[in-house]
Amino acid sequence: MVAKVGIGIVGGGYMGKAHAVAMSAVGAVFNTNLRPSLEMVCATSKASAERYRVAYGFHRATHDWRVLVNDPSVEAVVIASPQETHLEIAEAAMRLGKPVLCEKPLGASIEDGARMVELAETHGVANMVGFNYIRTPASQFARKLIADGEIGDVTWFRGEHTEDFLADPETPANWRTTGQANGTMGDLAPHMVNAALALIGPIDRLIAEVETVHSTRPGGDVTNDDHGQFMCRFENGAMGQLYFSRVAHGRKMGYAYEITGTKGAIRFDQEDQNAIWVYRSHGDEATRGFVKVLTGPAHPDYLPFCQGPGHGTGYQDQIIIEARDFLLAIETGQPVWPTFRDGHDVNRVIAAAMQSSRDKMWKNVSHF
Repeated sequence: MVAKVGIGIVGGGYMGKAHAVAMSAVGAVFNTNLRPSLEMVCATSKASAERYRVAYGFHRATHDWRVLVNDPSVEAVVIASPQETHLEIAEAAMRLGKPVLCEKPLGASIEDGARMVELAETHGVANMVGFNYIRTPASQFARKLIADGEIGDVTWFRGEHTEDFLADPETPANWRTTGQANGTMGDLAPHMVNAALALIGPIDRLIAEVETVHSTRPGGDVTNDDHGQFMCRFENGAMGQLYFSRVAHGRKMGYAYEITGTKGAIRFDQEDQNAIWVYRSHGDEATRGFVKVLTGPAHPDYLPFCQGPGHGTGYQDQIIIEARDFLLAIETGQPVWPTFRDGHDVNRVIAAAMQSSRDKMWKNVSHF
């Protein structure tokens, strides 16, 4: 039975638009039982809110998130506003029993994230964190290969999230160059840490280095980090290496990983997001090697978008899959990964890495 659910989105910028488009498309793509209705959008001014309303097809607009959260027609809230606003908005929504999908990272601090987990679990409302990249058909297939034991026991993981939007030191200082949540460890690192936790499992301990490469830029000082790395040991015994950078020349969407197991290996690079490379250690040695597998209808969440193998899915499709999962959590009342607790687990790894870099020593993630 098809039913309507009223959606309110706080923030109409880059991610606000992505969520609005996803909510408009998800019912048709996945034939969901819940069909979103774009009830209200919130922005920082009346003019921008009205502009977003018209552009995205919302019924109403406001410049006050409290008006949106308290409106009876808004039955679920998507938070796509700056991190320092996450806790207050989520708390207000969840106290009213309204499900919340919050963009990463969860809150502006590890304390914010812990409080958001507590609120979500106390009030028992559907809650999700917006980690979209891990939802590509290729990465979902990688998770399945690992879970099914296709590459044996995982022994090693290497992951990176590298981009070059601040590689040029003459790029002026901007909102990205101040505040820890906007640095590489708050912006890019959570995506690959989330991937590592999803693919391999919890991280036991790590040792990290975090640096600012360009400490000054035209217009001001840089007060957060440009790149960081850590070695880690997963709870299942696998070794790991992760690197994150916003100053990596030539990398546009360098969300990539390599996984080695006792029976094979996997390679993936988001810049070629519709392909995954798989190695299986059996068969004739003369013909054994990595096989490039193009995603198609046989892979998770591909067929609803396209019937042709190799035709591919894109960035916006990841957000549509995310919207489907959020609707499922609302419909069933059951947690759907990644919950606020899963998002907080990412925050704990980041906090451990930042402290490790300051203290120059190994840190146990369980202490954070």
